[in-house]
Amino acid sequence: MKDPRLEQLAYNLVNYSVCVQPGENILINVKGETPDLVAALVREIYKAKGNPFVQLVNPAISRELAMQCNEEQLAVMAEHEVKLMEKMDGYIGIRAGSNINEMADVPGEKLGMYSRLYELPVMNVRVPHTKWVVLRYPNPSMAQLANMSTAAFEEFYFQVCNLDYAKMDKAMDSLVELMNRTDQVRIVGPGTDLTFSIKDIPAVKCAGLRNIPDGEVYTAPVRDSVNGTITHNAPTPYHGFVFENVQLTFENGKIVKATANDTKRINEILDTDEGARYIGEFAIGVNPYIRNPMKDILFDEKIDGSFHFTPGQCYDEAYNGNKSSVHWDMVSIQRPEWGGGEIWFDGVLIRKDGLFVIPELECLNPEQLKG
Repeated sequence: MKDPRLEQLAYNLVNYSVCVQPGENILINVKGETPDLVAALVREIYKAKGNPFVQLVNPAISRELAMQCNEEQLAVMAEHEVKLMEKMDGYIGIRAGSNINEMADVPGEKLGMYSRLYELPVMNVRVPHTKWVVLRYPNPSMAQLANMSTAAFEEFYFQVCNLDYAKMDKAMDSLVELMNRTDQVRIVGPGTDLTFSIKDIPAVKCAGLRNIPDGEVYTAPVRDSVNGTITHNAPTPYHGFVFENVQLTFENGKIVKATANDTKRINEILDTDEGARYIGEFAIGVNPYIRNPMKDILFDEKIDGSFHFTPGQCYDEAYNGNKSSVHWDMVSIQRPEWGGGEIWFDGVLIRKDGLFVIPELECLNPEQLKG
């Protein structure tokens, strides 16, 4: 029997997120196993008169490839993938691996090479040139990370992913307009006092067109404007290792000090290239159903009452000139049970302890987005 929640998700992905048109080529890239969802997506793409293509990737095999990869091999792999991506009009990426730590023991230099020479060239075609959306898919591993039973997590997952994103999209307009008028941002919280400018860098709303689940508005700081210290209170996975107690100190945009539960490892990542020590994204999370971190960034970066600050590559839509093979979303939660915190725009308090406090933004508070 077909699960109506799954069928609704497939319909939303094809007709809202990617908005498939007749004759378009749509690549379904699957990391892990999700045969029911893939089949539902294929059916929906055909209904929209598009052409579905399916690419199945086994994360354990990706690990084996990365362990001893070399530059020549990765160049050939990237050339093949880029040529395929150039023929696509849309991309639906499903992440359903059973172990988020699959790449944890890949040597740092190999992992950096794999990301820089293989993953980044493909992403540089996919992101600007296709209609794309990426999502996780529920499995027992994800339920375990969320400290929930598999059945309870599935219920949570479909509630979050089948949210009324059109309503969220409209509610975000006021925050986008305010961010586009803002110069100076200050963020204050436990272990955090950070200032930067977002002047003349566009704000972009994310309401189900690029990620599922979704719920953030992002921009980027002026590259050299970041000063102060930030302490992240949410765990932050990166390529199979979960960093905790991350604290970054900035001088004129650059991370000059970084500490964590593995200080050596975090600094190796930040030394991948010059851009990895500068920030490529600043975003505010507003999804009312996502309340606590589950060590999965597609969920965690949308946590209600959160923001994230991202060392590495910026997005073309909010371009600040920073280039890197790293794009690492680090999340802080500002609700009272997480220590609280404040966000100020040009000297005006706009969010306190995770709730928006000025009238034009109250439509983004959880009770409004749920209703």
